[in-house]
Amino acid sequence: MRIAYFVNQYPMVSHSFIRREIMALEELGCDIFRIALRSSPQSLVDQHDKAELVKTRHILQESVFTFIRAIFGSLITSPNHFFSAFVLAMKTGWNSERGVVRHIIYFAEACVLAMWLKAEMVQHVHAHFGTNSTTVVMIANELCSIPYSFTVHGPEEFDKPVALSLRQKIKRSSFVVAISSYGKGQLSRWVTYDLWHKINVVHCGLDRNFYSGEIEPIGKTHKFVCVGRLCEQKGQPLLLKALSILSEEGREFELVLAGDGHLRPELEALIQEFDLQDKVRITGWISSKQVREELLDSRALVLPSFAEGLPVVIMEAMSLARPVISTYVAGIPELVQSGENGWLVAAGDVGALADALREALTTEQSVLNEMGRKARQRVIERHDINTEAGKLLSLISNQQ
Repeated sequence: MRIAYFVNQYPMVSHSFIRREIMALEELGCDIFRIALRSSPQSLVDQHDKAELVKTRHILQESVFTFIRAIFGSLITSPNHFFSAFVLAMKTGWNSERGVVRHIIYFAEACVLAMWLKAEMVQHVHAHFGTNSTTVVMIANELCSIPYSFTVHGPEEFDKPVALSLRQKIKRSSFVVAISSYGKGQLSRWVTYDLWHKINVVHCGLDRNFYSGEIEPIGKTHKFVCVGRLCEQKGQPLLLKALSILSEEGREFELVLAGDGHLRPELEALIQEFDLQDKVRITGWISSKQVREELLDSRALVLPSFAEGLPVVIMEAMSLARPVISTYVAGIPELVQSGENGWLVAAGDVGALADALREALTTEQSVLNEMGRKARQRVIERHDINTEAGKLLSLISNQQ
């Protein structure tokens, strides 16, 4: 089956789960046509991502001539579809935060996408994220009638479903994927009951190479690892505040902030303010292999997020038999069971976070390793990439 994958930006450091899904579908016999709006090759550190870059076509790298040919080609070959797609773009833009002008640009991008889909004889399009990538795919569907589906990760789609025309996107789609039961529930809020059957749960899958082989038990380490974009929703300033409490108590610990983002200067200032220079290290973006090494060298992953979907790094840490300290947010409690394979605290509660960190530091290694064993068992059972890709392929096949 010829399937197109469409993403706003691909490949990307934080989109390794999309790459794994694509590769798993290819192992199942699918022919995947990779398309994205843009790329940022300078930020890629993983060799697998660099290999994906070569396989991906990027709309915004095309010439003006390509856009003119796509737009006038759509107008000439199917004027009715052309004008209905343009009206759809205008209506979607009118209700959005980005406005009508931006959606006219999405319309032009959709013309290029539709032209490529027809030329490549694509049978189905799957988009990731219910934001502008699905907007472009929805408009392209109106142009060329090739069915589409999309995966919603959150939290952005849950924060502004009306501005993103989420109801319209679900209604026009063949089906929708949520990555957790929480996500499915949130999507169900925004459509009528007769459309609930379209919403399905397909988990993000783990790379078996990431967790295969003998996993080292947790050693005599006091290191915590926090992986993700350095931004407000991930709660890193709260984590530094909680660790300052432990530092004042004289406790020994180390924190690795693996990632980068616009909040980095503020975090560096807080590290200075709390006198944590010898205890906290910011790595910038690192490869999947380096993330694996940091997690294996840690006592636990900590992710004090305020908003999430279901973070892949939590799955990765659990697959390496490392407990997780996180928050009662979105799909996280579906994996992390407080007291069993990690600790969960209320988002924004710095005292509770400090308590969880303290408990993780003082828990005996044998207990931590048993928690890690349970974590590994739970995530492997629920997030096998081949199983989850098979679910997605079954949904796509049933639409043909």
